[in-house]
Amino acid sequence: MFGLKLDNEKLLRLGIVGSAIVAICCFTPLLVGLLAALGLSAAIGYLDVVLFPALAILLALTGYAIWRRKRAQ
Repeated sequence: MFGLKLDNEKLLRLGIVGSAIVAICCFTPLLVGLLAALGLSAAIGYLDVVLFPALAILLALTGYAIWRRKRAQ
């Protein structure tokens, strides 16, 4: 995985935490308010292009980590 060696626990933690952060940014106006406060309102139109694929990738990573954990047992 891109030259990184992650054990099952770190991989699972990365997937869950990343999914939670992206989900919070996707489904709440938190990120929109933050970008507006920073003067980066022009980037708001591109959030769906970035956040939804990131959520899908991180959920897939979480599923992979769970699968790997069950296979190791």
